[in-house]
Amino acid sequence: MSHDLLDTTWEDPTWEDGTPRRRRWPFVTLGLLLALGLAYLGVAWWFGGRVPAGTTVAGVDVGGQTRDEAARTLTSGFAEATESPVTLSSRAGEVELEPAQLGLAVDADATAEALTGFSLDPRVVWSHVAGGGAEPAVVIVDRPTFDAAVEEVRGDLDAEPKEGSLSVAGGEVAYSAPVPGSRVDVAGTADAVRAAWPAESTIDVAAESIAPKVRASEFERVRTEFAEVAVSAPVTVEVGEKSFTLEPEDFARAIVIEPDDDGTITPRADDKRLLAVVHAAADDAEVEREAEDATVTFSGLKPTVRKSVPGVALDDASITSQVWAAIAGTERTAAVTTSPTEPEWTTAEVRATLPKEKISSFTTYFPCCQTRVKNIQRGGAAVDGTYVLPGEQFSLNEVLGDTTTASSGYLKAGIIRNGRAAEARGGGLSQLSTTLFNGAFFSGMQLDAWTPHSYYISRYPEGREATISYPDLHHKWTNTTDGGVLVKVRTTGTSITVDFHGQKKWDIEATKSARYDVTQPKKIYDDDPKCIPQDPVVGFAVDVGRIFKQGGKVVKTQSFTTRYIPEDDVTCTYSGS
Repeated sequence: MSHDLLDTTWEDPTWEDGTPRRRRWPFVTLGLLLALGLAYLGVAWWFGGRVPAGTTVAGVDVGGQTRDEAARTLTSGFAEATESPVTLSSRAGEVELEPAQLGLAVDADATAEALTGFSLDPRVVWSHVAGGGAEPAVVIVDRPTFDAAVEEVRGDLDAEPKEGSLSVAGGEVAYSAPVPGSRVDVAGTADAVRAAWPAESTIDVAAESIAPKVRASEFERVRTEFAEVAVSAPVTVEVGEKSFTLEPEDFARAIVIEPDDDGTITPRADDKRLLAVVHAAADDAEVEREAEDATVTFSGLKPTVRKSVPGVALDDASITSQVWAAIAGTERTAAVTTSPTEPEWTTAEVRATLPKEKISSFTTYFPCCQTRVKNIQRGGAAVDGTYVLPGEQFSLNEVLGDTTTASSGYLKAGIIRNGRAAEARGGGLSQLSTTLFNGAFFSGMQLDAWTPHSYYISRYPEGREATISYPDLHHKWTNTTDGGVLVKVRTTGTSITVDFHGQKKWDIEATKSARYDVTQPKKIYDDDPKCIPQDPVVGFAVDVGRIFKQGGKVVKTQSFTTRYIPEDDVTCTYSGS
């Protein structure tokens, strides 16, 4: 067995070397840190009792002051600001309100408290060392008071959105961009006031934007895609081998650019205006031809019929589709079709309505040789030969024209004005009107407008008469028979006769009641140099009726009431100067 394994060499320690030394630097470092900490605590404690140097609140310098000193300084410094109006400003305008109206107040003690006090925050300590800056005040906002005040002036602060517009009037593109509106955000405005006041007396309100109905992008799209194209050049309308041109300033009036409910814009044509523009241009270019009615002229009672002529018109459906497509697109030519148009009265229709017999006749009488007789004869000649087709209306004022001027040829003669005898140009034409009225009455015409004389004149049938005066008093009737009516007028020195020639439809029987509501005239003495004497005639009311018969049977009846005022007994007393 080897003894090497048991052979161990021991080295005894050398006691002269001494024991190992302890390391001291950790303790030194710890001590230094502890000293620095205590110093930091001391500095923080020292500065905690004062406001950092250079600190201002809403322009009031409180740097280096204790909490109590700062509170007093702030109370004094805020006095003027808290008594001055606060201006709330928005896009729509400005409103001045007293701080008390808005429920505003500054808490000076809380503000001073927030600027002082012990803090280990390095930023706070550093602010004391380096100096402070502008700090906000602690503002108290009584929200119910503030909210009520802002709501009361909302009308001055809110701004309605301004809608845009796009037009091609006159053939020129005109665009006005929309402008968003705004509505005051009361809570946000309260926060803005709290943050800015009392350092600032004018404060922008917080507001939410209100978009207009149509966005600018939609207007710009339509301007580019449609409006600028539509008025870029004239449109040529081709009608077979003929053509004519529509200028942008002409057809622009038929273009409608209006927003839809969903905020989009779909340009369209005002079909009525577009048709008017195109038809007017076609007429100028003689592309269209109006249909001509058949007409009748008479030589005595013998008729001569001029034949009707069909017309040619552009097809409206073709216009609204093809012309609009050309306006809206880059292809500026529209091919439009035509269609024939029929006259209102064809040759056959006019021939079928020619007079066959005398259907009524009426005569009234007058003294000869008076000035009014000339007016009656002149008016009768103007009416003689008038032809009224079925459904057409006759107007005596239209036939006679203005009878009140010297150029009319009518003379001054007796009339009734305000219940008294007077003179005016055209006096006597009421006898023509009354005679015509009775001709229309007995031929079964529809009586549209007539006015009886104010008092009764014995040469006329009671209740069945019609005065006339240009332009206010009318005599009108409509031909409701199945044929045309030729009006013939004959005058003598003492009478006027009116004959209606047509196709007899009715047998007319006249009725008349007895007089009632009789009123006695008054006795009047008049010294006016222009006075005209009058004989007395009682006033009264009378009912007049028409019985319409066919084949001896009553088909219908009509009635009306005529009222006359009394003709006063007037004696003229003027004897000259």
